[in-house]
Amino acid sequence: MHLKTRNEFASLTLHEKNEYLQGVAQQIFHIRGEEFVPLNKDLLSRVRRFYSRRSYADLNLENLASEPCAKNLLEILAESIRTELVAKIGCSEPQIKSEQPLVRQPPLNDAQLTFFVPSIHDAPIKDDFNLMDIAPFALSKTTGEGVIRYELKDSIITVEGGAEVGLATAYDYDIVINMISHLADATRQYRLDDSKGLQPTLPPRVYRPAASEILKFCRRELGGKQYEDLERALDRLQATRIKITNLTTIRETIKGKRRETESFPLIGRYKVVTRTTQDRIDQVEIEIPNWVYEGVVKLDGKPSILTLNPDYFLVTRPIAKFLYRLARKAAGQTEAKYSMLELHKRSGSKLPRHKFRQAIREIVEAAVPLPDYDLSLIDGETEPVLRMVNRASAKNTVFQSVSE
Repeated sequence: MHLKTRNEFASLTLHEKNEYLQGVAQQIFHIRGEEFVPLNKDLLSRVRRFYSRRSYADLNLENLASEPCAKNLLEILAESIRTELVAKIGCSEPQIKSEQPLVRQPPLNDAQLTFFVPSIHDAPIKDDFNLMDIAPFALSKTTGEGVIRYELKDSIITVEGGAEVGLATAYDYDIVINMISHLADATRQYRLDDSKGLQPTLPPRVYRPAASEILKFCRRELGGKQYEDLERALDRLQATRIKITNLTTIRETIKGKRRETESFPLIGRYKVVTRTTQDRIDQVEIEIPNWVYEGVVKLDGKPSILTLNPDYFLVTRPIAKFLYRLARKAAGQTEAKYSMLELHKRSGSKLPRHKFRQAIREIVEAAVPLPDYDLSLIDGETEPVLRMVNRASAKNTVFQSVSE
């Protein structure tokens, strides 16, 4: 058989991947002289993940113990694909680093699709400026130290963590997204009730979720470690402050002209309301800071928020999370381009320039792409330029061109 490489497979649409895998399965069973039964939706999903990463764990065979025929089918397909492609690894297909995949699998208790969850949003500070232009967190999986300073054309942004707990991380910021999303949903309900003449009150400035609700929303496991990490994340978020000096707005004061400066925490006061008998964090109370509340609860009905793909929470690398947020803000439904110098400046990365470029290249070449956006490196005047293209928009453009 002549099988596609991971990169070739990753470039296919979902429909094309399914059609291709059905053909591969049919060919394998034809070679074996056995009758082929088309793969159902669940089996196709398992084989897609296995084909992209060559991990038997992606097949999740344990869940098919009661379906021996389906389990045997997956085992035959996986072994045949692995045997056929093993000789290609290292010669025609570069190995993808398996120790740090770009996108993780959702947890077994993932309830995103079966429970009601408000739309996921990210909010800017103001209409003309928002935190998706930069990384308002440390590009670290644990915690960050020191201060991050961004010098942009229209502003200077400083991100500073607490002396004891350090800077908030990209994973901590998921909690901010959760807070914004629920506030946005409460605001939507307020407007609906107001339009019906019910005279509702504005959404409260205090958010009281259960810890399990936050973890489920962020698509994380519900283990003991996750609850411990959640409490430490709240400490870092409260201690991390953003300071913005707007270079385009100058105010007249008694002593002369002054530039506008604003400072705020990522979250306001928080407290653990209840704990479980195992001393795990149970229900928490989080004060919604003004920059979030004023950006979402707007009487004109036009909150400054952007919808994120739920798979954003499955992205494992902090730099990749930064790239997705930047693409969502800058590319939107079309495309955007950034030089490596500008990306390095906006990310706040502590990596040397050459290592940062390598990290970007690894993300671009990963077998599993980022949600919604295709990334590619194109030639620039002095260095490569990252091109971010909305995947759905690109497909529509191609379809229209073919139709014409």
